[in-house]
Amino acid sequence: MPYAKRSTLPWTITDGRAGNVRQAVALASALALGGQQRLQLLPRAPWRWLSPRLLPGAAQGFGPQFAQLAGNPPALAIGCGRQAAGALRVLGQRGSRTVQILDPRIPPRHWDLLVVPEHDRLRAGNVLTLLGSLNPVSDDWLAWGRAAFSSFEQLPGPRTALLVGGPTDHAPWQDDDIQPLFQQLAARIRADGGSVLATTSRRTPRAVTAALLRAFDDVPGVIWADGGDGSNPYAGLLGWADRIVCTPDSVNLLSEACATRVPVGVLLGQRSQERMARFQQALRERGRLLDGLAAFDVDLGMAVEPLRETTRIAAEVKLRLGL
Repeated sequence: MPYAKRSTLPWTITDGRAGNVRQAVALASALALGGQQRLQLLPRAPWRWLSPRLLPGAAQGFGPQFAQLAGNPPALAIGCGRQAAGALRVLGQRGSRTVQILDPRIPPRHWDLLVVPEHDRLRAGNVLTLLGSLNPVSDDWLAWGRAAFSSFEQLPGPRTALLVGGPTDHAPWQDDDIQPLFQQLAARIRADGGSVLATTSRRTPRAVTAALLRAFDDVPGVIWADGGDGSNPYAGLLGWADRIVCTPDSVNLLSEACATRVPVGVLLGQRSQERMARFQQALRERGRLLDGLAAFDVDLGMAVEPLRETTRIAAEVKLRLGL
């Protein structure tokens, strides 16, 4: 089938979930091909249920914007997640080079390249593995975070960033588990001096958010607990942090914390299971993750080697695809 001139900019294709968008956009940005274009899929039944397996008419099964793109497929498409994996198969059949992020749960031969975390254990000749997840955290990104939230410089140091997610199947911690740890963390900051830079996520239970606010009520700092608190200062939290403490439930969160140049501790790491437990153990073995509040016992002047897998993966993608 003849097509008009293909877009030379990579397209990132996702289901719109924040974690999937973040990984696809991070890889496209790291490729440095002059920009990127983004598309959010709007899959309908039965493609929504069966992706990445294909059915006849799949070009029309992921929403009108995708149908238009499939009519003139780009030179390179980068997808993340199960829905994107199906959409990439359509584009691959029409001549696009395709890079699928995360294990699609079917044989990898349907894509040019796949990028998966080591803890998923998928292996093949066209599979690239990384420790953790793709993310945008670099020295320039952290500098941008400091500039965008320059007021955090006025907070007393050392500044402890506290990143709170929520229970998952692979890290099923409970509300009652985390509340005493908030109190211990707040007590340590009161005793040692400094401030807290805390943020919650959409998965954080309300009771956990309430406990966080209570525990740090008299501790200097900033707590971003929901959209009513204004713009999410996440980049500023990482940029200004002298140490970071995280809950154990998010590969993306831990990967981004470990991409900084400061010590990182994980709370309730013992509650992690299966893939999440394997990932955290790999971080410990690399010397990048500490347990509990051990990040408070590290010399903050000590050089820390950041976990920066995105740059390495982007270089390998360019080499493999001849970009």
